[in-house]
Amino acid sequence: MTRLFCMAGLVMGMLTHALFAESEKSNVLFLIADDLNTALSGFGHPQCKTPNLDRLAQRGVRFENMHCQYPVCGASRASLMSGLYPYSNLTLGNEGTLRGNMPDVTTLSQAFRSQGYFAARVSKIYHMGIPHEIIAGTAERDDSLSWDEAFNVTAPEQNADGELTNWSPKDKGSQSFTSVVASGGDSDHADGMAADRAIQILERVKDKPFFLAVGFVRPHVPLVAPKEYFDRYDRHDMVPPIIPEGDLDDVPQIIRDYKRNSTTYGVTPELHKGLLQSYYASVSYMDAQVGRVLDALRDQGLEDNTIVVFTSDHGYLLGHHEKFQKQHLFEEATRVPFIISVPWLTDQHGQATERITELVDLYPTLTDLADIPAPKTLQGSSLKPLLVDINSPQWAKKHAFTISRSGGESIRTTDWRFTQWGFGEAGAELYDLQNDPGEFTNLANNPQYAATVAELQSTLNARRNDAGYQKNETAIRRKVKLPKSITANGKRGSGK
Repeated sequence: MTRLFCMAGLVMGMLTHALFAESEKSNVLFLIADDLNTALSGFGHPQCKTPNLDRLAQRGVRFENMHCQYPVCGASRASLMSGLYPYSNLTLGNEGTLRGNMPDVTTLSQAFRSQGYFAARVSKIYHMGIPHEIIAGTAERDDSLSWDEAFNVTAPEQNADGELTNWSPKDKGSQSFTSVVASGGDSDHADGMAADRAIQILERVKDKPFFLAVGFVRPHVPLVAPKEYFDRYDRHDMVPPIIPEGDLDDVPQIIRDYKRNSTTYGVTPELHKGLLQSYYASVSYMDAQVGRVLDALRDQGLEDNTIVVFTSDHGYLLGHHEKFQKQHLFEEATRVPFIISVPWLTDQHGQATERITELVDLYPTLTDLADIPAPKTLQGSSLKPLLVDINSPQWAKKHAFTISRSGGESIRTTDWRFTQWGFGEAGAELYDLQNDPGEFTNLANNPQYAATVAELQSTLNARRNDAGYQKNETAIRRKVKLPKSITANGKRGSGK
């Protein structure tokens, strides 16, 4: 009998805690990295070490099949903060601003502000020009209506004292793969400064509901990190991606040479190892700053009533498909790391879901979890069913929809990726993800797959119309720069 009373008391205690957690206003800590692919140890990467994000994942759910809506900073962040696909908010790159395109938009943090939350931004949330805006301490494309308080870090970036190397000798511009093995400590550089300010804000606002968005700029180039993070990786042990010879031979001409290594970067096999060491060092440096903020959340007694989200704005190619950086529509560019920790939804903590999800789902998820009224125009779906059950039958999404430059449009299903360029007028790609997960063999022009192409193209065109293409086609085509003549000659040849 005593044992039964103890068990009943335990159950009642758990229920009381859950009801308490959901009855008071839940805080939100939103952490976002820049240009980060899934090179995290918690996401199975064999070399990159991210212990702090790994421990966050143990207190939450990992989303292994999360995809961005546009693999470039400005468009992806505008989509995430508006809860709308780029075809609807008309932010189709890094130019302009979300509010410039949609003056009456209610942003994610604005929805929380309207319900009495204190909303603060630290460093890069909307698009910023990196590195020059970090050096200048500006945020020219920020949205003032989203925040009660905004803080821009001012850091030296590639001008920091230390050992500077350009691992991409053909690229002499600001987006080259330049690294700095930096002197000084964490707080002498951008992400350490961001963590410092985030910790100060947590100390100051701990007694009121808050939405705190913290933007970490690493591993965006320049790859700046203190020496101790470089020392975690042996350059000679770095393993570059394996690429079949002639991998790009069957890629549509409109995108084939964009950011191709041989023409844009000139990264040799030996330089590639240094580049990877620098990227992973930057990731580990960023991870350490995440850890500092998470420690502060715990130390302030906020851990049990704060929803924590970590993600990146888009994926990133590191020599995959003979290419680097972003604005492609391969898996490495569209897929992002994504973790949500909801303290009172503990059953699935430490688990991962393989269900297809999109960054556009974040806005409705947070408003749902915090019981905040959300605009009826949101185009994503709340992820709460997957936080309760990683295999929830309530989750109905079957496709991730991502667009990019040159009229690139892609849907990612469980079994296939289908991509078309020039809005369907400049070639297509089809990859069998079960038999070709590396997306090396394009089947789009193989007659055996004609029915699959037709079905997926029909699905894609329906998805893009749902995302706003049909409604805004004139404005979209005016904004997207295509070659003057798109002909059949730009289409891909038959599969390898």
